[in-house]
Amino acid sequence: MPAITVKNIPDSLYENLKLAAQVNHRSINSEIIACLEKELMLEKINVDKKIDNARHLRTKFKMTAASANEIESLIDEGRP
Repeated sequence: MPAITVKNIPDSLYENLKLAAQVNHRSINSEIIACLEKELMLEKINVDKKIDNARHLRTKFKMTAASANEIESLIDEGRP
């Protein structure tokens, strides 16, 4: 497995990393790997799941259609 060395880490960043490792019960090395995975690993988006979630959220709100005049009026209210 490849290894890397990171130089010139600011003290405050290192302290935050050390604290995060403690909180997550990991070594500093494991915490760095977890941070890199979280930031760099692209997660494939499940479009059907996103649509289902959106439809489910819509059922929680009572929505009525607004006319063009109502929309224009609301837009105008927000203008000085």
